[in-house]
Amino acid sequence: MPHARLIAALMLGAACPATAAPPVHYAADARPWMNAALATPDRVRLLLAAMTQAEKLTLVTGWFGTDQPGDHFKADPLARYGSAGFVAGVPRLGIPPQWQSDAGVGVATQNVDREHPLERTSLPSGIALAASWNPRLAFTGGAMIGSEARASGFDVMLTGGVDLVRDPRGGRTFEYGGEDPLLAGTMVGAAVQGIESNHIVATIKHYAFNDQETGRTILDAIVDKDQARMSDLLAFQIALERSQAGSVMCSYQHLNGDYACEHDWLLTDVLKRDWGWQGFVMSDWGATHSTVKAANAGLDQETGYTDPAKPYFGAKLAAAIKAGQVPQARLDDMAGRILWSLFAKGVIDDPVAISPIDFAADAAVSRAAATEGAVLLRNEGDVLPIAATARRIAVIGGHADAGVLSGGGSAQVYPQGGNAVPGIAPTSWPGPIVYLPFSPMTAIQRNAPKAAVNFSAGTDPAAAAKLAKDSDVAVVFVTQWMAESQDFPVALSDEQNALVEAVAAANPRTVVVLETGGPVLMPWANKVAGILEAWYPGTSGGEAIADLLFGRANPSGRLPVTFMAGTDQLPRPVLDGIGLPETQPFTVDYAEGAAVGYKWFDKKGLAPAYPFGFGLSYTHFTMTPPKATLDRGELTIGFTVTNSGARAGMAVPQLYVGPADGGWEAPRRLGGFAKVALQPGQTRSLTLTVDPRLLARFDTAKGGWTRPAGTYRVWLGTSSRDLTTPIDVQLPARLLPVTYKPDHAGTSLPVMGSPGTSATPDNPAR
Repeated sequence: MPHARLIAALMLGAACPATAAPPVHYAADARPWMNAALATPDRVRLLLAAMTQAEKLTLVTGWFGTDQPGDHFKADPLARYGSAGFVAGVPRLGIPPQWQSDAGVGVATQNVDREHPLERTSLPSGIALAASWNPRLAFTGGAMIGSEARASGFDVMLTGGVDLVRDPRGGRTFEYGGEDPLLAGTMVGAAVQGIESNHIVATIKHYAFNDQETGRTILDAIVDKDQARMSDLLAFQIALERSQAGSVMCSYQHLNGDYACEHDWLLTDVLKRDWGWQGFVMSDWGATHSTVKAANAGLDQETGYTDPAKPYFGAKLAAAIKAGQVPQARLDDMAGRILWSLFAKGVIDDPVAISPIDFAADAAVSRAAATEGAVLLRNEGDVLPIAATARRIAVIGGHADAGVLSGGGSAQVYPQGGNAVPGIAPTSWPGPIVYLPFSPMTAIQRNAPKAAVNFSAGTDPAAAAKLAKDSDVAVVFVTQWMAESQDFPVALSDEQNALVEAVAAANPRTVVVLETGGPVLMPWANKVAGILEAWYPGTSGGEAIADLLFGRANPSGRLPVTFMAGTDQLPRPVLDGIGLPETQPFTVDYAEGAAVGYKWFDKKGLAPAYPFGFGLSYTHFTMTPPKATLDRGELTIGFTVTNSGARAGMAVPQLYVGPADGGWEAPRRLGGFAKVALQPGQTRSLTLTVDPRLLARFDTAKGGWTRPAGTYRVWLGTSSRDLTTPIDVQLPARLLPVTYKPDHAGTSLPVMGSPGTSATPDNPAR
């Protein structure tokens, strides 16, 4: 990329000088950039002018935050215990260090001393939070874990996973927001809003197409650019519009030939120029591979090094600038973007300080998220909720007597009380496997004080079947552990499948509780009466599961991913890279383009086990046919939803849209959704506005989103496959520029009457 074009693109939104200004030294009481009444760009300009070249280079170079004996690395004495990364501050100018916490669902400890981790509250997994379809709940959850990060002394939280689930075998599926760009972008964006309401920075990641872990540092993801804009990149775009996150983390793999962290189209053209985003790009840990190419492409901060000879920025960047290989303006832009985030998010004005944590209040937030995120997949004969007349309840398998499973890798949160089931392999990276010590069995006993609740570990299927046969209802817990750095089959172990088969044969009133990181195959699904997908339910997960089993709460989660009937239905039935030497590069061809998840199933006419958006309730909802209105060029859809059952519950109406000729990547896309709490007999009127990008195709040649004039269809339903008769609407031609942002950018979708979700972006709960 020519330097002039690069600089022009990078300067959009950075508000930094194009040439280096001589450093200006101020007395401690004469630092004008500390005037919070000034606009952020003005504060950045003033502070950048006062910085030396060495200070700017300090801001763009990050180190691992904890000692690493194997590398003979000693972390900076100012780094926080258990931190993932550390970037030194500039005390004379009032710039605090960047204390970076690994995260995903809470403050995650990265420390070689696993005997003394930080013990913090865990939200349910990212996919579970997405399954709530409740952005206000996501905001509240984000606000909670952000408050714990702040109280732990961290001002950067490495969370905000928004990559679409292109392959459910991906080891980080549990961290992400599902397979649809509108849902994932909305939910992750709301969570990031909540995190940053604590005056810290969150990091939306992994930008982009980090869709499998096998070969993640060497694979080359091949995808058409226009299709990329309508899928994964649209999810990132929506998340950033809603949150204005302070940072984006670029991913490990290549994209169409170049590493993501030295990809000028990805980092500069799309992210900074087209989207007008003003924050800074940090690399994933060790994902920087060059000095000149990475800096000129738009990488602003490299992170996670343990060897002073390895960083590509720092001294090597200084030399490249001196040699004219990297413009001085590029370093000013890099440092200026970091300063913009530190000012805009309140890190400089409201420095973090270690303080007490209200674990009881935070556990209640996690419990609410686990309750709304769980998805009831099957409920034959109304086996659930468990009747009050049940006197013998069998609880089987999944270490349900001890705790609930959590996901591994850098997202691992260590709970109060420690690992409930220590010693399960792997006990080292990406482990250990951790069970949070909040026992579902104990919670079940509290909900059924008059019943005999008996436990079987499930290691002996015959013994478990005998216990089930002698019980009024049998609840079988099955688990599937997932973690960063490797991929996993979408299947339970053979032993667990055999256990379910044996118990179901012994007792027709068998309920299976899934604790999984994503979709799994269930060959026994039609042989059991009930299936509850609890995902990794986090702190208080045991209580949330019991609340749902006994009807203290009504299931309201909906699937954010398609549950396939077999891996032969996936775009790539065999995972790319399997069986190759670890160092052998390979390509992954995302030939499905924007037809991700349910769109692929619709396009190919495949019947899933459970479709995207699906979920049962203990009550029933009815909806009136949708009515379309074109208001100032925006398509709005009005309808009513009624709770026609006997229990209070939460409906999740979903809009799908598509051209009448089916001329997109798939017949339809999710165009809008809402979540509404209703008492029995209550009716609410809803109006949803369809983001016009969801009614268009991206066309690079035409410079944006293009919608031909013609007939478009709108479906209202309760999943991608349970839809009403569509209505047709006539829409005029429309071209949206590549810089288009909807009016609702920066806000969360409303949730009407939802209990326990009073937090809003303007009125956070914490």
